[in-house]
Amino acid sequence: MTYVDGFVAAVPTANKEAYRKHAQAAAVVFKEHGALSLVECWGDDVPQGKINSLHTAVIRKDDETVVFSWTLWPDKATRDAGWQKIMADPRMQPDVNPMPFDGSRMIFGGFEVLSQA
Repeated sequence: MTYVDGFVAAVPTANKEAYRKHAQAAAVVFKEHGALSLVECWGDDVPQGKINSLHTAVIRKDDETVVFSWTLWPDKATRDAGWQKIMADPRMQPDVNPMPFDGSRMIFGGFEVLSQA
């Protein structure tokens, strides 16, 4: 069964185009190393919660937008091997493809697919 990596981050709103370009460049590398697809979403209707929300999870600042993305892998083994190759790939180094946001506030995780319609 497929495996999913999910990510949520706060990106400076002024960096929307830089983020899109960063994501497109990264997608090439991810697919070369086994990813089936990548989806990048720019926050459009992300409500503030009373106790918690995506805004508070990523410590979003007033001039930032919440982004949500996921990568679909054939299985966890492919994902684990792919991530090792991605992290070693020179095209993913910060001096070549810098993240246009504060990666320390990004939240992420790997998920086993339980159901898919």
